[in-house]
Amino acid sequence: MKLDIALFALCMHPPTSITAFSPSHHMPTSRKSTHLDTSALESLADLTTLSIDSGDIDTVARYAKTGLITDATTNPLFVSQAGANGDARYEAMVLEAVAYAKAKTCVSDGCAVPEESLNVAIDRLSVNLGKELVNLVPGRVSTEVDIRLSYDKEESAKRGTWEGIKAAEELEKEDIQCNITLVFSFLQAAAAAQAGAYLISPFPGRILDWHKKQSGKESYTPEADPGVLAVKRMYAYFRKYGYDTICMPASWRPSRGAGIDGSDVDEILALAGVDEMTIPQPLLDSLSAMESTVVSRNCQAESDGAACTDPNFRLTEESFASYWETDECGKEKLKEGMDAFVAETEKLIKILIDKF
Repeated sequence: MKLDIALFALCMHPPTSITAFSPSHHMPTSRKSTHLDTSALESLADLTTLSIDSGDIDTVARYAKTGLITDATTNPLFVSQAGANGDARYEAMVLEAVAYAKAKTCVSDGCAVPEESLNVAIDRLSVNLGKELVNLVPGRVSTEVDIRLSYDKEESAKRGTWEGIKAAEELEKEDIQCNITLVFSFLQAAAAAQAGAYLISPFPGRILDWHKKQSGKESYTPEADPGVLAVKRMYAYFRKYGYDTICMPASWRPSRGAGIDGSDVDEILALAGVDEMTIPQPLLDSLSAMESTVVSRNCQAESDGAACTDPNFRLTEESFASYWETDECGKEKLKEGMDAFVAETEKLIKILIDKF
């Protein structure tokens, strides 16, 4: 089955995604188009495997048909939106999830809905949405586990922090491939790679947000964008030291600032050549409307300096915790990201209670 489950690994600022990718999955298929009007999206797809970051069935189907998108990623926001969507297709997913939870947890009509039942319904709805998307894309779909379990290693096979990463390590031993998301620092990336995580999702846009706030700078050139540099550092480390972990950045911002023509895809173009990217529909639209001449391989592990020059660098729970305490960007953005996903989960709970 191609459905992934995303877990939050606090250690890396990310959720972990349980995925079953083929060993060479991150290598894009070369199209070698001869058309003079090739779009930037087509050229980018020749350099980097592309995923669509959306839970909208129609949007995913439309882009999957182009042959340029192979995978899809979801998050608690998309699942919450599915729960609130009046479309009959999403409503059917919600009702099936509630019926499943009732059957599994023995909910009596007229009684208060137990927390266990709601948790089962949330998981089931996430799976239902993922199953729909799996039928649309030829590759994998990443579905996140309940973020509220991020700090509980036993409970959710870990969503956040060191616990999340160690959970991914155990799941990888069972051939359940994991995507660590909400990654905001090299520390997280290194820990995930050392744990054997299949894939990480660093967020260059949110890293840029933090640095802009701290520095007071309103814009950067894409090449000097702190988020871009952070992702290049992670990618170079993986390749220099032989880690198979795939680097799939997500969450984008305009390096040069909003309002400048083409700036919305600054970070995407600056990272062309990285293993994989997951991109929301509005930015895919922008790339589709741009000429291919703006695309070149800007992310190259051989030329981008690795963040660590010690081949014996290994993290333990203690050293990770020590380094993590000094990582202000990582700590702040991870908490912010997790809090936002928890808020979306709480919205979904209210919707589901009404369905019981």
